[in-house]
Amino acid sequence: MVSVSVVMPAKNEAGAIGGVVKALKALMEEVEVIVVNDGSSDDTAAVATAAGARVVSHPYSKGNGAAVKTGARAATGEVIVFMDADGQHDPADIARLLEKMAQGHDMVVGARQKGSQASVGRGFANGLYNRLASWMTGHKVEDLTSGFRAVRADRFREFLYLLPNGFSYPTTSTMAFFRAGYSVAYVPIHAARRIGTSHIRLLRDGARFFLIIFKIGTLFSPVKIFAPVALGMFLLATGWYGWTWWHQGRFTNMSTLLYTGSVMVFLMGLISEQITALMYKDSA
Repeated sequence: MVSVSVVMPAKNEAGAIGGVVKALKALMEEVEVIVVNDGSSDDTAAVATAAGARVVSHPYSKGNGAAVKTGARAATGEVIVFMDADGQHDPADIARLLEKMAQGHDMVVGARQKGSQASVGRGFANGLYNRLASWMTGHKVEDLTSGFRAVRADRFREFLYLLPNGFSYPTTSTMAFFRAGYSVAYVPIHAARRIGTSHIRLLRDGARFFLIIFKIGTLFSPVKIFAPVALGMFLLATGWYGWTWWHQGRFTNMSTLLYTGSVMVFLMGLISEQITALMYKDSA
């Protein structure tokens, strides 16, 4: 039987963390529960310790992703389960994640079903993220941003250097696993309403997620990002050339610029694709 570590990043979660840790201990006697206290100003660390968790504290808030990386380094289990400390995730679902992982998968994600999103806007945004990621990877991504997931510890640690310190570690880790050829599976879950106040702001962090998806897209499959841009520039150049030739009988500098730009963008995509292949060569 594989050993399991549960890692929970926590910032000012004193109201919920005790109950979550106790529920975990009641369901899984041998589990290692690690709470990463990300610079909390309340009693999160003391409450988690009293409930039976091993607490690793940051001297100041470094971000959710940084807390995940700290927890991954501290975990001793062969499998790491990441979950929120705010009561959204049901500890009873961990058994389902582990059962799916036993089928040979390297990462199993708890995919939130309809009604589990905090708001209509966030649900719409997550749906858009999922479609973009599915297009980039060529695999169906059911929940790109879910923070409830089980991973093989050695696989996950390969990509710690890629993970940002903010809220986008689920996005990055999912795309990295697909790019490395590791198996990713999904288990449907229902996420409850969190206890306390969310640290995510939809407009601010939504814009960041789009930037991160673009960044990870260039790491995963740069040609899928650069080729459509190059094609658009080429078609625009051709259209502009046709219009100016018909009305002015000449080839303009703008057409030259657009044609040149399309070739340069496409070549940048090819070079980026080669660099990406080198980055993942040890994981192939």
